This record gives sequence, structure tokens and C-alpha cells, in this order.
Amino acid sequence: MFEEGKRVSATTVMTLEELYEEFDFLGDWDARGDFLIDLGFELPKLPDEAKTDENKIKRCQNNVWMTLALNTSASAPSIEISAQSDSYFVNGLIVVLLAMFQGKTPEEILNVDVKQVLSKLGLDRQVLASRKNGLFEMVTRIREFAAHAQTALDAAES
Repeated sequence: MFEEGKRVSATTVMTLEELYEEFDFLGDWDARGDFLIDLGFELPKLPDEAKTDENKIKRCQNNVWMTLALNTSASAPSIEISAQSDSYFVNGLIVVLLAMFQGKTPEEILNVDVKQVLSKLGLDRQVLASRKNGLFEMVTRIREFAAHAQTALDAAES
């Protein structure tokens, strides 16, 4: 699962601050849900060869695949995330995760207060429990990868 130096192409569609502003502007959940679906259409596609059992997120209501890599070519090593679902709504949730984690250092990822972000966006109250399970499974995979990456980086510094 841990691949140092491998570059994965993924694009953050929006920053977390832009998401906060847009969700505040939209106001009600129906508009926010439609917006998440729209974001799902913009999520870059994952190559078919990445849609493997190893990359599949378990406990998701829909099919979701995720790849993670540590980019060591930058001045500060960062985590690169690519993911895709067969649901545009879930792809919108992936965009939220990308806004939280994409391009961040392992330490920054481990310090993100996910519950606070989801609460501020209202997703803690509006996303169905079955989708939350998958969402938190994605968060867990990202954080585990970040923890392994941080351990490897710490060991390399010693």
C-alpha cells in the first residue's frame, strides 16, 4: 500500500475555504446536495487499472476505489490522492476529502479535524449512515497511509 516517490495524478477541484463559502451561500441541504453531485461530475476519472480489489474501499454503499502515494519530489513530502466512485454524490464527497487532504504533508493530514470540517459543511447531519461508513473508511485509509508515510519519513531523517 505504501509507495514512496510514485506520482499520482489527481486534482483538487476546490479548496476547503471555497467549499465553506459555497455551502454557506447555498444555505439549504437540497442545494448543497445538488452541488455535491455537480462536484462529482468534475472529479477526475481514475484509470481502469486502478480499480482493483486492493484499492477498493470496503463498507461503502457504492463502489469506491482510492490510490494514495507519497510525493517526495516537492520540498515538503505530500500525499497525493486519486479516487472515484460509481456514484456522483459519493464523488462529491471525495472532492470534500480532496479539499481536506490533497497535497498535504502526512503530519498536516493527521492533524485535520475531520468531524469539525464535516460539521461546518453540515455533512455530519445530512449524509446517511451508510454513506458515512464509507466516508470514514476513506478517511481511515488516508490517515493510515499518512501515518505510515510519516513513520518512514521520520526513520529516513534518523
